[in-house]
Amino acid sequence: MSTPSTDFYAVEDLLEPAEIEVRDRVRAFCEAEVTPRINQFWDDAQFPFELVPKIAELGISGGTVEGYGSPGMSAVAAGLVAAEWARCDGSVGTFYGVHSFLAMQSIALLGSEEQRERWLPEMARLEKIGAFGLTEPEHGSDAVGLETSARRDGDSFVLNGRKKWIGNGSIADHVIIWARGEDGAVGGYVVEAGGRSGERPPGYEATVMTGKTALRAVWQAEITLTDVRVPVENKLANCHSFKDVSQVLDRTRYTVAWRALGLATASYELALAHALRREQFGQPIAGFQLVQDKLARMLAEITSMQLMCWRLSKLADAGRMTAAMASLAKMNHAAKARAIVADARDILGGDGILLDNHVARHHADMEAIFTFEGTDSVQALIVGRAITGLSAISGRKPT
Repeated sequence: MSTPSTDFYAVEDLLEPAEIEVRDRVRAFCEAEVTPRINQFWDDAQFPFELVPKIAELGISGGTVEGYGSPGMSAVAAGLVAAEWARCDGSVGTFYGVHSFLAMQSIALLGSEEQRERWLPEMARLEKIGAFGLTEPEHGSDAVGLETSARRDGDSFVLNGRKKWIGNGSIADHVIIWARGEDGAVGGYVVEAGGRSGERPPGYEATVMTGKTALRAVWQAEITLTDVRVPVENKLANCHSFKDVSQVLDRTRYTVAWRALGLATASYELALAHALRREQFGQPIAGFQLVQDKLARMLAEITSMQLMCWRLSKLADAGRMTAAMASLAKMNHAAKARAIVADARDILGGDGILLDNHVARHHADMEAIFTFEGTDSVQALIVGRAITGLSAISGRKPT
């Protein structure tokens, strides 16, 4: 949000110095290390493992997690970091988001003190990678209906089931598997999955999903669990129901709104630069009314997204953010960013479908951001429930 072209309302004046510093640190890293090489990884559908130790050196893993080697950022700072990753590349942003905002936050919020001490420091150093295993082949939007089971057997739990779309699932060391216990309650079970070593626990199989047209440089996995044994001490101590899982999702969903903002900002900046450079009919296309109209409307949406993101994050820092607030931002920003990226691709014309110009990658990746962590329709129903007091999902008033 710092460049004059996108910070039209001087939103930077609302930021704290520490928030600006971490944003600029991530931006400089992205410009030096990620942008120059990410297109090839994306085109080859390969994860950029070489970047992981360099990301570790940034000291940002864990985001808002306090202690255990994590930076304890404000929600605003964590949002800015999410936006910078997306502004650079959605795949690397997804790797970071799954590790820091989902896996580490789950342990920080729902783990015991012993579990936090055991897992979080090495995850903060990115010596160990985390994954969040919630979605199943038959349960996406209705994740509450998950069928993966956990059965107590002596000093272990035995897990059976399948998971799908699990970011980092094939490379993670600590995979949090959400499963239903014998009492019907959902719990979190940390599977020591072996990371890149390939030394999987018996019965654990993670297969990289192929054929994706978005987020191609990050690996999502299909996971099959067949009598996978997890030590009793690896069950998250403070997770007693799906409401606890929802607590994690509610705390992290606002960062997806920031990601949509980052991707929209990148696309706008690329479109503006192209329009000023590209000449047709004897003048830069930025001088034509149709192009200026697009650019003005794109900037207006970005500005409104900036202000909503900032306010939502301030509410999160004050402990006042609700699930519906986060859903409203995700719903609004994903739709607005999707339109902005489409306009940017249009302004670039034929060049807009070339990876070298980056907009094509953002255009594809936006489709994933539009869907994950709650589809547009589900977010609308969460907001609708808050507005009316009636659940259009269940047909009952919320308790």
